[in-house]
Amino acid sequence: MDGSGKYGDALQCASVDGHKGIVRLLLEHGSSPNARGGHYGSALQAAAAHGDEEIVKFLLEKGAEVNSQGGHHGNALQA
Repeated sequence: MDGSGKYGDALQCASVDGHKGIVRLLLEHGSSPNARGGHYGSALQAAAAHGDEEIVKFLLEKGAEVNSQGGHHGNALQA
């Protein structure tokens, strides 16, 4: 994927919709927790914007950058 769609990539889409099992599966199979693009900017920002603490914690454990910039909210802390 090129990151230009609404969700940027499948991980961001799964994160925004709260699909914890899919998030885990995608990360286990090589999706980057820091891929950028789409409306939210990153999977971490998408999960944070939708208040999904479990996915936020999991993404952070897998190396998601909390200070990554981009997307509608600017960064995960602002989301």
